[in-house]
Amino acid sequence: MHSYLVTVVAALAAATTAVVLVEVVHRLIRRWGRRSLLLTELTEHAHRAVQVAATVLAVQFAVRFSTGYAVGAPWRQVLLHLLVLAVIAASAWLVASLLVVVEDTALARFRVDVPDNRHARRVRTQVVMLRRVTIVVIVILTLGVMLMTFPAVRGIGAGVLTSAGVVGIVAALAAQSLLGNLFAGLQLAFSDAVRLDDVVVVEGEWGRIEELTLSYVVVQIWDDRRLILPTSYFTSTPFQNWTRTEAAVLGTAEFEVDWSVPVQAMREELRRLVENTELWDGRVCVLQVTDATGGMVKIRALVSAASAGALWDLRCLVREHLVAWVRDQRPTAMPRLRAEVGDGAGALPWQWVRPSRTPRRAAEGEVPDDARLFGGSDDGEARSEAFVGPDEPAEARR
Repeated sequence: MHSYLVTVVAALAAATTAVVLVEVVHRLIRRWGRRSLLLTELTEHAHRAVQVAATVLAVQFAVRFSTGYAVGAPWRQVLLHLLVLAVIAASAWLVASLLVVVEDTALARFRVDVPDNRHARRVRTQVVMLRRVTIVVIVILTLGVMLMTFPAVRGIGAGVLTSAGVVGIVAALAAQSLLGNLFAGLQLAFSDAVRLDDVVVVEGEWGRIEELTLSYVVVQIWDDRRLILPTSYFTSTPFQNWTRTEAAVLGTAEFEVDWSVPVQAMREELRRLVENTELWDGRVCVLQVTDATGGMVKIRALVSAASAGALWDLRCLVREHLVAWVRDQRPTAMPRLRAEVGDGAGALPWQWVRPSRTPRRAAEGEVPDDARLFGGSDDGEARSEAFVGPDEPAEARR
């Protein structure tokens, strides 16, 4: 009984000493490292792991040295084995915590709350995926090391290795879908096909990538719904990524109007509208007639914005404003079906309405910039170079 009490007291003393020592070091580091991001992350994320690992290790040494009198006792072997398992688990927790600290410190250098954050989102996506992979690997290795501490498991190790090929084939066939999603997640992280906060269109829904894991991807739809898709979906199904190269995007607003619509006046009205709103990023403002069949003229307004959300609001604003402009300023341009009776050259009210203001006309023979998508400006010339048609090779244009 006296020996047991000595062991208990030694274990408690060792645990108390370890806890006090870790707490003192923790307070000193927190005080001295207020200006260091790495030390701050260590005090916040690795404190408990260090405390547990140090305590378990101290208790193990205390029990081992205080029970030297009972080297061959079964209870001592069982107790020391349990403490070894606890040390392995605590060490794995400590290693995982230190990796998280390093990853968080690295991520702090890349801000995603800035307009041009494509590189930062790419790094964040890859680091998050690596964090998940490393944690899974640490857990598997920890379980393997803990199992190898049992003599029976070490004895059957050779048999396990010889049958590993057959077991691996069977496991791969059984978990084909799971492994497919796992490798698809790694492919997405390092192929730069999709990143966190990317704006995508999947399954006819528009949203952004909210979470990307090794098995599934969460897409936050614009109306706050969540679309859960397996990672293999993004490697096997076509989808739209609006922010793969940059956050700025283009959008259209289409109108079907009568042939009497004054295109140049409508173009100038679009220009005045976008120049007076903060939603427009100043890159593209084009109005073109894209079709003129079936008794209607189809007009497309192409505008640009710095983000997908701003583009949505800008497109809605363009539609609302130009619809009101056609209704109030150019009522003869509203869609209609004609049935003329009599002399079509007469000056009847329904044949012609004098505009309320004479629009500014472009110089004769001059095509305004707002009428050309692939020219007229530096952005249009760059777009023309990127979309060379098959009848005009790039070499011929140079």
